[in-house]
Amino acid sequence: MTLWIILGIVAVVIIWAVSAYNGIVKLKNWVSEAAAQIDVQLGRRNDLIPNLVETVKGYAKHEQETLSQVIAMRNQLTSMGSNASVQEKMDVSNQLSGTLKTIFALSESYPDLKANTNFIKLQEELTNTENKIAYSRQLYNSSVAQYNIKIQMIPNNIIANFGGFTKEQMLEIPTEAREVPKVQF
Repeated sequence: MTLWIILGIVAVVIIWAVSAYNGIVKLKNWVSEAAAQIDVQLGRRNDLIPNLVETVKGYAKHEQETLSQVIAMRNQLTSMGSNASVQEKMDVSNQLSGTLKTIFALSESYPDLKANTNFIKLQEELTNTENKIAYSRQLYNSSVAQYNIKIQMIPNNIIANFGGFTKEQMLEIPTEAREVPKVQF
């Protein structure tokens, strides 16, 4: 009888350990999937940028420096590859987003550009993509938070340590985004 109780307890512990390990693996994969979604959206934006630059070039010939910055940052982002961390990719992406805002601001100085159908469509596509990037960042941070909570809580932390699972870093916003905007009327 005692043997059956011991075997039952051992079976429950094994089932719990397998279940905890599988739960951690599931959350770790969600973190990886969320990071991949960010890459998909960055790739989408990178595909749109050359078309935007070509459209703007025809109207704003003396704005070559801004256009060159956009292309340089896009190239830097596409050349980062899989060795770069998600945060490193986001840092370059944030710089690129700021430069894209400059290009959109150019349309105010060039009425013909502002009325160009291709420019308007590209601007809408890039705006939608920027929104998807922001959502993907939120999803990534949410996935990381769930994963980190799971591996830090007792008794899951025992399984996490045994399985070699380590804490993931959340994406941080750039310093300039933390500054309070100045509004003047």
